[in-house]
Amino acid sequence: MIPRASFEQVALPHMAAAFNLARHILGQRADAEDAVQDAYVRAYRAYHQLESQDIKPWLLTIVRNVCYRRLQQRRRANNVISLDEAINPGVAAGEFELHSGLRSPEEAAIGASEQTLVSAAIADLPPAFREVIVLREIEELSYREIADIIGAPVGTVMSRLARARSQLKERLTRLLDRDESDAM
Repeated sequence: MIPRASFEQVALPHMAAAFNLARHILGQRADAEDAVQDAYVRAYRAYHQLESQDIKPWLLTIVRNVCYRRLQQRRRANNVISLDEAINPGVAAGEFELHSGLRSPEEAAIGASEQTLVSAAIADLPPAFREVIVLREIEELSYREIADIIGAPVGTVMSRLARARSQLKERLTRLLDRDESDAM
């Protein structure tokens, strides 16, 4: 059995990345927390099988698989919705937290508004595009690491990323246009 301290030392520093990916795939904070917890339990059990020194891609692959399994379960039980979804259908888009290095209160207010728009646009993307955007642009993983995580060739990652960026740009433009028309 692998010492718990060893697993904790290498896996816990990546918990924020795991949660970020899960939240963007699943859309709800509580589901993401559950998925990450489940993924870490699975990772701990399979830690002895890890062949690479870099645990992050392996761990994020487990998180991704757990999230997609949960999405399948959610689709099967589509006649049941959460209370949060029923009361506030847009709550998932507003929960995303993108990090910002803004300093002044004015910049922080502008940044929060932009963050909300970007989060809403990301939440509107299909899951396959959301995950590659999050892994590349937010988690700053390489194409190779993303390919390993999603189980696809690097060319597929590049293609999905290009399409995701294009759709993200389209959605952001639409949201900005709507935001400007509401301001007038």
